[in-house]
Amino acid sequence: MIRIEIPFRLPGLNDYIAKINRNKYAGNKFKQDIENSILWVLKSTKKKVEKPVKVKFIWYEQTKRRDKDNVCSAKKYLFDALQKAKILPNDNNKYIAEIQDEFIYKQGDKIIIEITEV
Repeated sequence: MIRIEIPFRLPGLNDYIAKINRNKYAGNKFKQDIENSILWVLKSTKKKVEKPVKVKFIWYEQTKRRDKDNVCSAKKYLFDALQKAKILPNDNNKYIAEIQDEFIYKQGDKIIIEITEV
């Protein structure tokens, strides 16, 4: 199993939509900046996946202000960064067999990603 901790809160879908509505180029830069922040954390991960996997996201949120669907929309940034870091070859159905989400509140802001071969 690969276990990765992203030690900060990622923007939700509403944040991304707000950027795109202002300027399509600002939206792209926003996404790239987020992925670069994630890639910085992923540099220490040496394990790579070559078989189908189950991916579990544990979303730590200090408050319950953001809707769950808004919070977990950050999976897009995470999957794209996992591919760029070459931890996952692709995020298509050939490699992602299952996705789970768990939410934990009042223990700070972070994300734990657990990747388990099926």
